[in-house]
Amino acid sequence: MHIKNKFFINGEWVTPHATATIDVFNPATDEPLGVIPDADAADVNRAVAAARGAQAAWSATLPAVRADFIERICAGLKARTEELTDLIAADIGMPRKMGRRMQVGLPIQILEVCARHAREFVFEERVGNSLVLREPVGVAACITPWNYPLFQIATKLGPALATGCTVVWKPSEVAPLAAFVLAEIIQEAGLPPGVFNLITGYGPTAGEALVTHPDVHLISMTGSTRAGARIGALAAERMKRVTLELGGKSAAVVLDDADLEAAVRATVNSCFLNSGQTCLALTRLIVPEARYAEAAKMSTEVAARFTVGDPMGDTAKLGPLVSTAQRDRVVSMIHKGIEEGAELLCGGPDRPQGLERGCYVQPTIFGRVAPDSVIAQEEIFGPVLCIITYRDEEEAIAIANGTAYGLSGAVWSSDAVRAQKVARRLHTGQVEINGGAFNIEAPFGGYKQSGLGREMGRYGIEEFLQYKSLQLPA
Repeated sequence: MHIKNKFFINGEWVTPHATATIDVFNPATDEPLGVIPDADAADVNRAVAAARGAQAAWSATLPAVRADFIERICAGLKARTEELTDLIAADIGMPRKMGRRMQVGLPIQILEVCARHAREFVFEERVGNSLVLREPVGVAACITPWNYPLFQIATKLGPALATGCTVVWKPSEVAPLAAFVLAEIIQEAGLPPGVFNLITGYGPTAGEALVTHPDVHLISMTGSTRAGARIGALAAERMKRVTLELGGKSAAVVLDDADLEAAVRATVNSCFLNSGQTCLALTRLIVPEARYAEAAKMSTEVAARFTVGDPMGDTAKLGPLVSTAQRDRVVSMIHKGIEEGAELLCGGPDRPQGLERGCYVQPTIFGRVAPDSVIAQEEIFGPVLCIITYRDEEEAIAIANGTAYGLSGAVWSSDAVRAQKVARRLHTGQVEINGGAFNIEAPFGGYKQSGLGREMGRYGIEEFLQYKSLQLPA
């Protein structure tokens, strides 16, 4: 059992004001995994006061010095990679082999990029008779989800530290354990007191107290569209800066001249990543009507390779969903797909064979899904793929754009020029063309209900800055 009974505030581990606690469960076994404190308003006030008190001195620190601290944090993460891999596997259920790379390795890379940008970024420049300054926004409230515990904070903490902002972090109460290890690493790195602060608690209480606090100047949040809308409304009432990375219902558009096998394989792999609990997952496969039978056969063959099992082992490609509540939602959506008349190609609502406990779901593929059906419109956040057919290119684009979301997408074609033309017409923040890889230097974020603002690279750095113009005499 991981018993966590303190918050990290102002450079110290402190006893919470609140006495309530939150139980953490292992999704593979349904057994208790840990206990964390549930912050109240007094705890939030204490953390924000620490961040506010440290902000002036931190913002005055040379960018190269701030970069040094980020690199020390990276070194600490590298030293504890195996520990973090095991902890996250137990906390969220991602198999260790994948988790080592995605849940620990990728956050390290993101922080390393932020350190480099801290050294290279132009924080002031002359524009005519003006000296234009890029200054830190101030105290940043960072609110992150459970599916990628370290990745999501790395995309916020790195830019915040690089620009001279201070941070109060509230991770998801569902998978919070890696957050405490990161706080230990930050303490060991010698980051000045108050620059980074950690509290835990529920969104409607601790989260909203943090968002509405008058000394918080920016909210950077990753999570559901519903939660993002609530945070956006609270922030707007108080004229606070927000960046919101929210849900998705991303489409892979397979044109009639595409390598269908490669497109299907990549789409299924994307959809099932982290048991489907990935916001940018390609969850709609849009294929020509004439090639539906091929696509259906290929997709089920790829899905059959996704063995479901213990995330602590070496054989499973899919672990459990993160919680019973999440499993119940995904299973209900699978039932909905069946009710709507979609063709169940593989998987279904029943438990995977031999897994009678834990939050496991079969990798599931529906064929001939209606574009306006619930399963084609709503984010399921589980290993469920929808195959949708189209008659011509215009209809394919309309289907891809025909949801409230716009986080990611893909286009497949043997004609690179044609693929780019179609990609330019998709209403989404990023588009993979013929399997183009995710780029941590490129801006990441969504259109429509998938969010506001951008993360990654210098674009993520800019979200934590505000501009000041000094008008100089001629």
